[in-house]
Amino acid sequence: MAGKHVPERTCVACRRLKPKRELLRVVRRPDGTVAVDPTGKAPGRGAYIGASRECLRLALERKALERSLKTVISETDRAGLEAELYKRRASCPFRDEDEGSREG
Repeated sequence: MAGKHVPERTCVACRRLKPKRELLRVVRRPDGTVAVDPTGKAPGRGAYIGASRECLRLALERKALERSLKTVISETDRAGLEAELYKRRASCPFRDEDEGSREG
């Protein structure tokens, strides 16, 4: 018998295919604001991003997140995304491969 199906999504920044649980869902809400969706069920247009600083940097720099969400991300929303990502990193199993060399 085959194993259980694991849903996969593509990170809008690095374009890697990963299990859905390893990625963060960012959603453009009906009111136009952009925020992290911790449940994965919030209404609005969603995009997935890796839980690393590099993925967020690439997504914002290349405007990949804006293209996926079909909106312009305000400075307030950008700051909120960065704060949410850094808050979640403490419990996130995925880390930047070269993060340890930068901190040491």
